[in-house]
Amino acid sequence: MKKPLFSLLVILLLAAAVAACGGGSASEQAAQVDLGSLPVDLTVQQVNAIRNNPDVVLIDVREQWEYDEGHIPNVKLIPLGELPNRLNEIPKDKFVVMTCRSGNRSNQATQFLRSQGFDNVHNMQGGILAWQKAGLPVEK
Repeated sequence: MKKPLFSLLVILLLAAAVAACGGGSASEQAAQVDLGSLPVDLTVQQVNAIRNNPDVVLIDVREQWEYDEGHIPNVKLIPLGELPNRLNEIPKDKFVVMTCRSGNRSNQATQFLRSQGFDNVHNMQGGILAWQKAGLPVEK
């Protein structure tokens, strides 16, 4: 009799743990991620998990025509060539994620901004190509 009772207890505990982890809206789940624990280089899954957090800003450094072909919802467009003249648009009090087509230009943007004193800037590895490959939402 002890074994079935123990099994029932384990099942109930697992069910409670799953229920506790799965609830909440996307913005509530995004707010639960500890931004301070994230590395400079982020996966598309990490970016997707935090993109609805009000303390996170996504910036796409591709050209306008590339952006128009498809972009991450709510991403701000600042083409890489314009970045040095638009530093005032990069918030220093938010967690900033740079994106592009493949991760190359966004890495350049991240390194440039960090050299300018922005320690809150991060790079999304793989760019929109990896984002789309992962089946994540894209706007046109």
